[in-house]
Amino acid sequence: MNQQSAKQILSIVKIGGNIVDDDSALDSFLADFNRLAGKKLLVHGGGVMASKMAKQLGIESTMINGRRITDAETLKLVTMVYAGWINKSIVASLQKIGCNAIGLSGADANVIPAKKRLPVPIDFGYVGDPNPSSINSTFIANLIESEAIPVFCAITHDGNGSLLNTNADTIAYSLATALSSVYQTQLFYCFEKEGVLQDVNNPDSLIATMNRAEYEAYKKAGIIADGMIPKLDNSFNAIEQGVSEVRILHAKNLLNGKGTVLIA
Repeated sequence: MNQQSAKQILSIVKIGGNIVDDDSALDSFLADFNRLAGKKLLVHGGGVMASKMAKQLGIESTMINGRRITDAETLKLVTMVYAGWINKSIVASLQKIGCNAIGLSGADANVIPAKKRLPVPIDFGYVGDPNPSSINSTFIANLIESEAIPVFCAITHDGNGSLLNTNADTIAYSLATALSSVYQTQLFYCFEKEGVLQDVNNPDSLIATMNRAEYEAYKKAGIIADGMIPKLDNSFNAIEQGVSEVRILHAKNLLNGKGTVLIA
């Protein structure tokens, strides 16, 4: 089991907010996820729905570099949306098609403890940063080996009674990295674009492969910006910390794997 080739493959799949907010697209994605061969787990966002709900409730949403500022009222909102409605709706939809899913936040069974982010240089509020080495990978692996499919929302906790909003891409990276000690982990970031694009409005401008140096150049040129930055930061961190493969792709391409492949 010490050899990477001897480990079983585990697919960590993250689905983004725009797909989560589209009932038809989500149903299609979940059907493909159910057909994905081998061991797997799902991580979901929900920022689009959270932003809509915040607007309806008169709660101001502030985003910096694709990350949400989370004050006390926003924390209540995102917990209700992510850990409540979205998580349990996804679990129910998976159960409907014969996928034995179990919904989890990072607080459940202490699976994903996190540290509240320091308020400098930007005070993000109740936002958590998990450390892969602190993740309860044994518990998660036991769930997977019992044929349960974990479905994680983007909520963690600080161990002192406070929940924390956490970037779902970061959770997916942290899980893939932590579980790479047990499995040969491959990480899929699924969303509404074909992958990483040179022109965000042109689906034909797909960047098929990318290494970190190329990413830094694209970022400096402003080609890669906003929410794609934390996604790619996490992706390259994952590769450097033992994850065997990272792909960024449209949710419709989960099974064929067409998208951007990140390389060391």
